[in-house]
Amino acid sequence: MTTYDTPTVVLVHGAFADASTFSRVIPELLAGGLKVVAPAVPNRSLIGDSAYIASVVRQVPGPVVLVGHSYGGAVITGVGAEENVKALVYLAGYALEEGESLGELQGRFPDSELASALVYTPFPLDDGEGEGTDVSVEADRLPAIFAADVDPGLARVLAVTQRPLAAAAFTEPAVVAGWRTKPSWGIVAAADRTLNPDVQRFGYRRAGATTIELDSSHLVMLSHPERVAEVIREAVRSAGN
Repeated sequence: MTTYDTPTVVLVHGAFADASTFSRVIPELLAGGLKVVAPAVPNRSLIGDSAYIASVVRQVPGPVVLVGHSYGGAVITGVGAEENVKALVYLAGYALEEGESLGELQGRFPDSELASALVYTPFPLDDGEGEGTDVSVEADRLPAIFAADVDPGLARVLAVTQRPLAAAAFTEPAVVAGWRTKPSWGIVAAADRTLNPDVQRFGYRRAGATTIELDSSHLVMLSHPERVAEVIREAVRSAGN
């Protein structure tokens, strides 16, 4: 039975997606008796999204293991400084340094195929007086770039239900790097066509993360749920000691 001494797993999804991308991992974790929270990330700004997830984490009684996929990795990097966070797990994710943005880290390496498939769409800001820019992926190209080893039917659904990321999130710097004070794990999606695997490797190495590589598309938690759950459970066990 889960107690407050057993960490709660908080799953943080990435851009162009929602928490349903963890649908194959969640049953694995629940079957092991773990408590799981999978909030919806606003995908509006790195600072704002991190603040929102931090508010979720602060309401969890007891310790937390944060799991971030892709852009969600950048989010958990900042949230990792919360007192009850005991470990970080990156899934094909951005492990930013303090003061570093997504664009800066990604810009050190060659572009992936994603760069040529992005769509930019204006949206009204909350004040009603300005305009922001949403970034999404061409629907007909998303399955091959994002989910090449995922069931084709599901990949097509993901393509038309994607949640855009505001362009501002790419340029905002991380306020803090939680991996500096918390242990971390990282999964490199070696066949990733969305986020250059070398971006993942560099960030994990810099963070001193315990790292494994899987021959996977960007959506590693859908194509390799058992292996992803195993890494999360390892982080939970470590955090519980």
